[in-house]
Amino acid sequence: MKHIKMEKFRNKYRIASNRMPGWDYSGNGIYFITIITQHRECNLGKIENKKMIFSDFGKIVNNQWYKSFKIRDELFLDEFIIMPNHLHALIKLHGFHVETHGRASLQPNKQSNEQSTNHVKTHGCASQRSNEQSPKPVFQRKPKSISSFIAGFKSAVTTEIDNFIDAHHLDIQKYDRNNKFWQPNYNDHIVRDENEYLQIKNYIRNNPAKWKNDKFNDKN
Repeated sequence: MKHIKMEKFRNKYRIASNRMPGWDYSGNGIYFITIITQHRECNLGKIENKKMIFSDFGKIVNNQWYKSFKIRDELFLDEFIIMPNHLHALIKLHGFHVETHGRASLQPNKQSNEQSTNHVKTHGCASQRSNEQSPKPVFQRKPKSISSFIAGFKSAVTTEIDNFIDAHHLDIQKYDRNNKFWQPNYNDHIVRDENEYLQIKNYIRNNPAKWKNDKFNDKN
């Protein structure tokens, strides 16, 4: 595989170029992740002049996002954007055969478990669907998976926001199981080729400029 130019960013390497020559899409997973606030509440900030302006909660989300990658050697951060009520990101999971089960996912690689090594599944919005004739599977998060990463990130954000509410004596309800900060699930999509990678990367970069027509905009 050809060398991919990297730049160091906050102690984590990320892809510096728009293009990924020689990238092995079958052996290294690239995921397009979308995480949405509960009820699509725009509490992460606002768009002004086609740029995202963080609220206090948005700053916490941004900081925790970077921290999440510092403690996970298997994950690399590519393009991402935090919007008023959601987060889009391209994430790379290195050295694993991957299979995705998100709402927007493509068909998984047909290679069998016996033929693959380091087989990792994610568990997005559609992960717990099962054949009506089969027993309902028991949901278990695999270590070093996208689902484990997102669960940890969401938990860290909720804790920090609750601490912020306490520290600033804010007259708002704290977040718990009955008052969630994030929607319970997330959307995950495995990127299959370079053209799709570039399309998604450009979509993320242009998201603030197109907020007026964004499907997550509560005004639409």
